[in-house]
Order: sequence, then structure tokens, then C-alpha cells
Amino acid sequence: MLSKPIKTLCAVAATLLAAVSLPAHAGKTIDAIKARGQLVCGVNTGLAGFSAADSQGNWSGLDVDYCKALAASLLGDATKIKWVPLNAQQRFTALQSGEIDVLSRNTTWTLTRDSSLGLSFVGVTYYDGQGFMVPSKGKIKNAKQLKGATVCVQSGTTTEKNLTDYSRANKLDIKPVVFEKVEAATGAYFAGRCQAYTTDASGLASVRNKEAKNPADHTILPELISKEPLGPSVRRGDDEFFAIARWVLFALLEAEEYGVNQANVDSMKSSQDPVIQRLLGVSEDTGKLLGLDRDWAFRAIKAVGNYGEMFERNAGPKSALGLPRGVNNLWNKGGLMYAPPVRCRARAPGLPLQPRAPSSFWPAPPGRRRRHTEAPTLRRRRSPPRNPDHAPWPRAPAEDPQFLAAQSRRARAAVPAAGVGRGHPRRVVPRGQHAREHAHARDPERF
Repeated sequence: MLSKPIKTLCAVAATLLAAVSLPAHAGKTIDAIKARGQLVCGVNTGLAGFSAADSQGNWSGLDVDYCKALAASLLGDATKIKWVPLNAQQRFTALQSGEIDVLSRNTTWTLTRDSSLGLSFVGVTYYDGQGFMVPSKGKIKNAKQLKGATVCVQSGTTTEKNLTDYSRANKLDIKPVVFEKVEAATGAYFAGRCQAYTTDASGLASVRNKEAKNPADHTILPELISKEPLGPSVRRGDDEFFAIARWVLFALLEAEEYGVNQANVDSMKSSQDPVIQRLLGVSEDTGKLLGLDRDWAFRAIKAVGNYGEMFERNAGPKSALGLPRGVNNLWNKGGLMYAPPVRCRARAPGLPLQPRAPSSFWPAPPGRRRRHTEAPTLRRRRSPPRNPDHAPWPRAPAEDPQFLAAQSRRARAAVPAAGVGRGHPRRVVPRGQHAREHAHARDPERF
């Protein structure tokens, strides 16, 4: 019989295993989204390639496409979104207060923001870095030549802090000219009030393309002075909504890796690739673990395409920004974009567990079959071996009690009693002084 503590541990383990397979329950954010029938997404007031509205009020950009994918997965319709334009000072307050559900506004993921502002970053949608833009006709050709220069910068951003750190570290004595709104900072630069303008490199390309009378008159310097991983964030404390927001992004990355795009997503449902079958909900219902149906990833891809399509459409070489893919390529193409596997169980239902290969750490003792290597049980009676797939890692020979016991028995049996020659049956000699006496009688020179 198992002892009471062992029974208690087994009951707790069974409860935990049962809880793992339960579907997710909707959180308060998801309930509010479904009750109002739309997702409230905070975006930039106007940054080409990331979030910008045209004359008809239609929003487009990399950050906008992410919100559309999230709405398609959660509500079944990528158009059920309320767009809330926010500047740098407003964005975190709007998310903390509940004015918006998700912030998708070219925001850098930093330690302070992730740990002390009550929000959680979902992932990275664009790996960026801070740079400088200067007039092409000027003498400044690299960042180290900005000594004593005036630089326009927006306040309340990591850009302002990075500029100060870079100037101090390189003793450049840069003079920041700070503006609350990005429109005021770019306007001052193009008016000639500053010798340079600084922000993320993607933002520099967007501003040059959108606001410069002749983009060729302005040069983006090659140096990047910081790391700027940009991505969406949600309020901390609602794990269910956080999981959905995170896995929607992962699904878009996984779709690109396996060739699923907006045009072929319907036909890909008949693919024999098990990864694609899981992603599109054909073989496994991954949606139940997120509180969604099995077509959640299918709808996201159908609405905006995979991540590669989003990038090329909004920021790639053929877009208005003309940015190279660079480090924003997939991990298997030299980039940093990587998604965990989309699956809900370690094996398909009905398939047996694959047994482990037998251990080869040490050979079986002579004249004796190898026994199953498992931890000793609490019962005196020998129990049948467990499923090999659940067996613990085999002990080293010096730690295995069965191996040590067999070694001790062989050592005792190898010493015959006095007068017993080869071919005679051996008998176990007592340990201690009697064993030493018998050994000495057999070989006096050795013992």
C-alpha cells in the first residue's frame, strides 16, 4: 500500500495534468472586446509604413496589419477595429487606463517599460536601431562628425535618452533641440533649425519619403547607435488575452516559414505537412487552448497574409520606404524572426509513445541479464518495470544500488573456501576476518 504522502503527491500530480489539458477561459479584456464587438488598437498619429491613415481614413502599415490579424482571430472580422492615434506621451497612459486594448505603435521593448509600467510586450514585429538624417549637401558623412551639432529629437522617447548617452560616451557635445510632437521635430529639421534629425532608422526613411520635398537631398547616416526592438504590448494581468496576442504574431511567422500566404491559405488546408495541418486547425484544435476556435490562425493569415507579406507590403524594398529585410528576415534566412512551434500536444492521439533506446553506460554483469534501470520503489516486493518512456535517466555504475549489490555478491562468491579446488562448487565465505584467512590460505604471497 502507498503511504499517505505518496497518495497526496499522486493526487496533486493528477490534478495538474488534468488542468494542463483544459481549454483557456476568457479574461476580462476578451469579454470587453466581445461585448463591444470591436478591438480598440492604439497606433501612431502618422508614420508611413507602420501606422498612417489616408484621406478616406483607411489605416495601413505594419502595426496596423498586426491589429487586423488579432481582430480576425478574436472576432472573425479584421475590420472590427477602432483606431486610436496616440503620441509618445499618451500611449502608455491610454493602455494602462483601459482606453485601448492593445498598443501597436512602433514602441521599443525596454526593461523599464516591461517591468514598471504595467504592460507586457507580445513580441517583436520590427528590429530597428536609432540613426541620424542630415542634408546631403553638408559635410557630415558619419555620426562621429556631429560634434557640437544641433539635433532635433522628440521628447518622452528612448530616442532622446540614446542621443544623450551617445553624445556623452563619444564626447561630442551634441545639443538636442527637443519637441513634444514628431511633426514639430521634423518640421524644424526641414526648416533648417537643426543640423540633423534623429529617430529609429525606419522612422527616418518614413519621414524622408513623406515630408521631404526631394528625398535625395537628405542622407541617412550608416551608423546605428542603439538597439530598438519594436513590438505591440498589452496590459499586464490578463494572461488569456496576452496569450492570444502573442500567438497570433507567432502564427504569422510560422506561416511564412512553411510557405502559407494570403493567396494559398485555403488550398493549404489539404497539405500533408503536419505543421501546416496544426497551424490551420486541420489535425489539432490548437484554438481551444487559447479560448478560440480551430480556425483562429487561418483567419489571421487570410486577413493580412504572413509576416513576410506584411513586411514587403509596408516597409520592404518595393514599398514607399524601400527598407531591406535585413535582420527582420526569418531565422533560417539569416534574420532574427523566430516562432515557437504551434502545437497542443507532444504526440498525435492514438499513437504509442516511442520507447527509449536501452542504456549503454555500462555492460550487464557477466552471467546476468540487464535489468530495467529505474529508481528503487518504496515497496519491498519487486514491481514490474514501468513504461520505458517514463523511466528516469539511468544511474552511473557507482550510484546504482543493484549494480553495487551484484558486484559485492560476485566478489564474495569468487573466493572459495580452503581446500576447494577448481571445478568444485563454490560456497560463500563469511566476510571479515574469516574471508581474509581463506584468501591467505589460497595465495599467501598475494594476501
